[in-house]
Amino acid sequence: MKIKVGVIFGGNTVEHEVSVISAVQAMNHMNQEKYDIIPFYIAKDRTIYCGKMLMDINLYKDMDLLKRYAKKCVLFHKEGKCFAQSLGFFKKIITDIDIMFPIVHGNNVEDGTIQGFLENLGIPYVGSHVIGSALGQDKVIMKQVFESNNLPIVSYIWFFDNEYTLNKADIEKKVQELGFPVVVKPATLGSSVGIEIVKSLEKLDDAILEAMKYDTKIVIEKAVSNLIEVNASVIGNYEECSVSAIEEVMGSDEILSYKDKYLGGGKMSSSKGMASTGRVIPARIDDSLKEEIIELSKKVFRILNLSGVCRIDYLIDREEKKVYINEPNTIPGSLSFYLWEPVGVKYEDLLDMVINIAIKDYRKKMKKVYSFDTNILSNFNGLKGGKGMKGKLR
Repeated sequence: MKIKVGVIFGGNTVEHEVSVISAVQAMNHMNQEKYDIIPFYIAKDRTIYCGKMLMDINLYKDMDLLKRYAKKCVLFHKEGKCFAQSLGFFKKIITDIDIMFPIVHGNNVEDGTIQGFLENLGIPYVGSHVIGSALGQDKVIMKQVFESNNLPIVSYIWFFDNEYTLNKADIEKKVQELGFPVVVKPATLGSSVGIEIVKSLEKLDDAILEAMKYDTKIVIEKAVSNLIEVNASVIGNYEECSVSAIEEVMGSDEILSYKDKYLGGGKMSSSKGMASTGRVIPARIDDSLKEEIIELSKKVFRILNLSGVCRIDYLIDREEKKVYINEPNTIPGSLSFYLWEPVGVKYEDLLDMVINIAIKDYRKKMKKVYSFDTNILSNFNGLKGGKGMKGKLR
């Protein structure tokens, strides 16, 4: 009997289309003799659609066509199983699901939101859980965790949007103390959305205001001189993990931008996502740096309590041979399969591995105690002096 794998993707995020590309790629590489693949597309208005036709990338060129033929549905939990049910007057069960595979990118989905939803449904799911996903998305809290573990990161400052409005001069002073050039980022986005390199004070305000379009929290980092950007992927869980080949990323801009990744800024095809970004594998760095990145990758994976497959991005100062952790991607574009193929792991096998890790993690979780069978309210006699408690219960 085939395992019913629900693949959930899309969502109300600026990385919506990136998620669609990654999900369609993955679904078309899954072993269809082993898995019954059930796509669940979350539209930008948060409506969930279900249907096999959602595995065709061309469908997303005409959203009216998609909405006409795919079924609107809701997901719910009943008697230890997860089900998809149609909407409308005559509701019916569309399918049950054995395991869910979130292939989502960005805030409102990848940041623990979708993971929390799936936890509440009581269904096994692939990838990092709520805390790891949230830490991987918030660049400020992530950096604070790295600092507390003495991991190498670039110098930075952060602030909320209202603080910039009220104390612009103070923030500009802190940026000047960092020293130009700097990199301005929204704190909780990915895919290089809203990121800009700023080389002078005159350009700073525009970059901050652009980042503030996307987020309430802004990060400004000291730019790395003589920059080499490299990435490594990690697969596993808290017990054990493995590191992929290391890539050197080639962008047409000073940083690997959204355009490079998804809009054809470099050697790019808009239907292939990160898989066709310009890169050199293995990265052109010496063995000592490679070993450092492998060990750092394992530490980051463990410290953030990640699971499944992730990609960790690094910044290297070429002259000083200094490595800095840039950020982890808990659900990386194209699931970083292109980093595993050079070490002999085919995309189909990678998908098998992460599904098996999720099943293994779920079985372990079910052996833990999360609630008690006893009901301490069964002999409860009511609130004595209830009138006096009214104000306290508000």
